[in-house]
Amino acid sequence: MSGTTHRVWKLGQDIDTDLLAPGYVMKHGIDVIASHCLESVRPEFAAAVRPGDVVAAGPGFGIGSSREQAAAALVRLGVAAVIAPSYGGLFFRNAFNVGLMLLTCPQAESLDEAAQIEIRFHETPQVATRDGRVLECEAIPDFLVDMARSGGLLNQLRRRLAGNGPDTSSTGHRS
Repeated sequence: MSGTTHRVWKLGQDIDTDLLAPGYVMKHGIDVIASHCLESVRPEFAAAVRPGDVVAAGPGFGIGSSREQAAAALVRLGVAAVIAPSYGGLFFRNAFNVGLMLLTCPQAESLDEAAQIEIRFHETPQVATRDGRVLECEAIPDFLVDMARSGGLLNQLRRRLAGNGPDTSSTGHRS
């Protein structure tokens, strides 16, 4: 591994939006919501997650409601990406809108808790482990990669309106 490494938090399948942003704290701001993120399945998560960590989970990550705060809580906590075989449709788009990178990876559940991984962005993103495994992920449309790297849709639009084009620094496959 030669790039930036990320620590893995491993979760199960069907992590829904209520687990990410519990309903009873939705009347509060995102800082409070984030402090309760995943508390019913990983009580230590919000206090122990570090900027740049990633979440690896089973299928159905983000199923449930349309609440944008589910993805925003992970961003607020500094989560760099979620790696899962599939996502709830509304969560998928909300995540990119708030600047959270999602990698669709059929082998996500094979990642170990606390493993150090590297995410490589090519036409087909890859997750590389320290033991030499390389997991292939589904390609992500360039506009979504740009949106996540910009910190979300609003930041992307601000950058474009300011005359700065899309970020082409790491995918390397844009013209």
